[in-house]
Amino acid sequence: MQKGFIDFVKSENADFVCIQETKMQEGQAEVPLDNYNKYFNSAEKKGYSGTAVLTPHTPKNIILNGMNIEEHSHEGRMITIDMGNFYLVNVYTPNAQDGLKRIDYRMLWESDLRNYLMKLDKEKPVIYCGDLNVAHQEIDLKNPKTNVGNPGFSDEERGKMTELLDSGFTDSFRYLYPDATGRYSWWSYRARARQNNTGWRIDYFIVSDRIKDKISRADILSDIYGSDHCPVLLEIDI
Repeated sequence: MQKGFIDFVKSENADFVCIQETKMQEGQAEVPLDNYNKYFNSAEKKGYSGTAVLTPHTPKNIILNGMNIEEHSHEGRMITIDMGNFYLVNVYTPNAQDGLKRIDYRMLWESDLRNYLMKLDKEKPVIYCGDLNVAHQEIDLKNPKTNVGNPGFSDEERGKMTELLDSGFTDSFRYLYPDATGRYSWWSYRARARQNNTGWRIDYFIVSDRIKDKISRADILSDIYGSDHCPVLLEIDI
């Protein structure tokens, strides 16, 4: 909020602004955007996780814990927006953590989420976005060889992304730029990673296959600072 977020939202004039890892409860900060509806899903644990969606539109329905699974309902990791002709699903994917301590939960999350997205996709097209905490291909991070098996680049996590894409979904950035390298959305705060562009592409817009030909722009706004992530963008005619 103190690093240009409001000005960025106003200048982009987006239909939807999806935020992950808010680390806040609704009402904890004043968000001076009078023309936007604001939807929050906060973790029960204060200062942890959390998602939010800002939109000037009025959704048909807001679903905070769409998977409706007790195990996934405590960390505020998902907001589903039903716009009538499509679903927007904003997600902050659980990190597998150092030593893959949480990989079993991550795998359960991924399987349940895939089932949820496939269920939604039977009703209407889906736009799924967020910090998905995985670099899918070797070209999605600067140093793939030294990160094999690390959280975010384990075989298990990459395999789950492949499984999702094989289930009828398209990575919008790779759809337009299948071979692009050096395009990242997250950089460690250590070792001048951002200055050296030693990054990872772990933030995505993923869409139902049947609307992939409606994608007009998929971009990574690496010139926007204020976080260890930068915004990613999707323009789609739907």
